[in-house]
Amino acid sequence: MNKNSSNTMALAPNTSSKRETVCIFGTGDFGRALGHKMIQSGYPVVFGSRSTQTSSLIPKGAEVFSHAEAAQKAAIIIIAVQRQHYNFLIPLAEILRGKVLVDVSNNLKINQYPESNAEYLAQLVPGAKVVKAFNTVSAWALQSGTLDASRQVFVCGDDMEAKQMVMAIVRALGLTPVDQGSLLAAQEIENYPLQLFPMWKFPILLSLGLTAFFFFYCLARDVIYPYVYENKDFSFFIAISIPNRICPILALILLALVYLPGVLAAIIQLYRGTKYRRFPDWLDKWMLCRKQLGLVALAFASLHVLYTLIIPIRSFVRWRISSRIVSQVGFAPCSMSSFLLSLLQILPSTSSFRNVRGHSNVLYNRV
Repeated sequence: MNKNSSNTMALAPNTSSKRETVCIFGTGDFGRALGHKMIQSGYPVVFGSRSTQTSSLIPKGAEVFSHAEAAQKAAIIIIAVQRQHYNFLIPLAEILRGKVLVDVSNNLKINQYPESNAEYLAQLVPGAKVVKAFNTVSAWALQSGTLDASRQVFVCGDDMEAKQMVMAIVRALGLTPVDQGSLLAAQEIENYPLQLFPMWKFPILLSLGLTAFFFFYCLARDVIYPYVYENKDFSFFIAISIPNRICPILALILLALVYLPGVLAAIIQLYRGTKYRRFPDWLDKWMLCRKQLGLVALAFASLHVLYTLIIPIRSFVRWRISSRIVSQVGFAPCSMSSFLLSLLQILPSTSSFRNVRGHSNVLYNRV
């Protein structure tokens, strides 16, 4: 097995042996962060810049030269500038002949140019050995050391020896190189940082399609049909009952889709009699998005739990409202009777009314 395979874990930096000098064109954030990390790993670093004045931002231990002088001091040159500034390399074509140029640039849009930045660099400097690498690692991650989430470094190039030299640097930095093949893969590597949710398109579209199908099926079966043929209104099922019925169904279907491609892959391998042949494209893409399918299934299962907890709460609230109405209805006759009793106490009795009438007659006779 090749020791430089992409499956090999990243090796700890070995600073006991003298490492070769590495040149970095560009003193921006990424160039300085990468230079600082390489100095920590034991590499002598020189910067090539338009201005040779040393700045406090330059990592301690690094030297700054002009582009031509810096290129003559190293066999590996990292181009840490944007594509639109590559023209300064054309006058340096003779100096860069035979050297390894590492393109670390990215674009602002997916497939922004007809060719990748690395291929464009190879066209500008045809005598150099261009390798694409480090574009998926951020300057902040290099400076802070939080490389757990971005430890893989995708590497591609047409020259195998140049790729091995770059992959050795990647391992020395504590990262894991992943060989992506020739320089034709550079455009795909440059698109990686621009993909917000890679491999999520199929799971999301599938989940939306299944959700719409089961929702309209339950709507027609439980709401529309009783309303049309039985004149019963079950529209309140739409809010809780129907979603609570759909969520567990979708969770189980998506969970089955997580394990099904593995079974199909095993059957194909048994049928072919070997495990070293490539799977069909549809099965390969299906297996790559199993994690996303599992996460969507977990989301539907969580929604089912929430809806299941809401149903008894809704029943309890309904019971409280009904019991309060009953108590208010029972309190109404008592209130009416109390009102009538108080009214009778206020009105004069019959005997008092007669006495008053007698007194009025006596007064009338006297008059």
